Amino acid sequence: MAEAERPQVYLVTPPAFEPAAFAERLAAVLDAHAVACLRLSLAGTDEDAVARAADACREVTHARDVALVIEHHLGLVERLGLDGVHLGDGARSVRAARKALGPDAIIGAFCGVSRHDGMTAGEAGADYIAFGPAGRTALGSGARAERELFAWWSEMIELPVVAEGALDADTVAQLAPVADFLAFGEEIWRETDASAALGRLLAAMG
Repeated sequence: MAEAERPQVYLVTPPAFEPAAFAERLAAVLDAHAVACLRLSLAGTDEDAVARAADACREVTHARDVALVIEHHLGLVERLGLDGVHLGDGARSVRAARKALGPDAIIGAFCGVSRHDGMTAGEAGADYIAFGPAGRTALGSGARAERELFAWWSEMIELPVVAEGALDADTVAQLAPVADFLAFGEEIWRETDASAALGRLLAAMG
C-alpha cells in the first residue's frame, strides 16, 4: 500500500490519567509516529480535572501540530484553547455545536453503526464521522461496524471516516484501505510501551 493511501492515526486518551505522567507517554508516541488528532475522552466531569488534563495534552499536541478535540464538553473547547469537539450522539448536536464554535472548529460525530446517522451528521456540518466498534468487543450492544460500511462510505461519501473500537492487527489490515483514520485508545495505552504497541498495529497496514 502506498504511503498516501494509508489512513491517518487518530488517538484517544484513556478515561482517566495523571496529567504529567500521561503527557510524557503521549509525547513519546507523537515523536515516534505521525498522528493527526488526539481526542480527550475522560470519564469524569470534574471541570478542574478536565482542565488540567486538557492543559497537559494541549502543550504536547500543539507543539507538534497535532489537533486536540474533546469528547462531549462543548462549552470547554474555547475556554481551554482546544481545536474542536467530538460528539457521541450521532447527528443530534452537530448543528448546535457548529453554531456555537464557528466554521473553523473541528466537529466530529460518532454514529455507531448507522449509515443514516453519519449522512445526517455530515449534512448538519460535521467534519468527520466515526463508526464503531470496528473490532470484536463484548461491550455495548454487540453491534459492529463492518468493513462493508466503511467501504461504502469511502466510495460514496467525501467526508472523512474514522474507524474506532477494539482495533487489532487483523481489523487494521482489513480497514486500512477503506478508512481515512484509524482511532487507537486503550489498544495502546494498556501496554507498557504505547509507542511500540502503536507501531505494531500500524505495521499491519502492510
